[in-house]
Amino acid sequence: MSPTFRSFIAGQLATLRELTLFYAPNINSYKRFADASFAPTALTWGLDNRTCALRVVGHGRHIRVECRVPGGDVNQYLAVAALIAGGLYGIERGLQLPEPCDGNAYEIADLERLPSTLAEAAAVFATSARAREAFGDDVVAHYLNNARVELAAFNAAVTDWERMRGFERL
Repeated sequence: MSPTFRSFIAGQLATLRELTLFYAPNINSYKRFADASFAPTALTWGLDNRTCALRVVGHGRHIRVECRVPGGDVNQYLAVAALIAGGLYGIERGLQLPEPCDGNAYEIADLERLPSTLAEAAAVFATSARAREAFGDDVVAHYLNNARVELAAFNAAVTDWERMRGFERL
């Protein structure tokens, strides 16, 4: 891997947590982030390692990085823009890529984790200087408002589970 490619991946890794709102924009986006699900939970990278958030595959001129965080519910243009912004952040600052994760990233306790809820992702995104630098205050405000609206709608709903649980306990 070239030094530029390594810095690109390091930048993506450095910004994954704070840009998770662009990779997982809905309440249900976070349901897939479960250990042993092949959806990532830890902020790490690895060589052909499907337990990592960033998976480097290929050889020689065909080497590439796969971000495993976004699901099928993303705005793909926004997700790609966030990945590019993260990569450029790494290149511009000459970030160094840590050693790859060799084992099962789900089982390594000391790894930093992705946000596990939309509320957590929005809170991290709200304080992200990198998001504001890359996308501007208006875009950040718009997507934070979107998250607030989604959370308010979810919190106002009474689910079937809550109804059934209420009948069990009353």
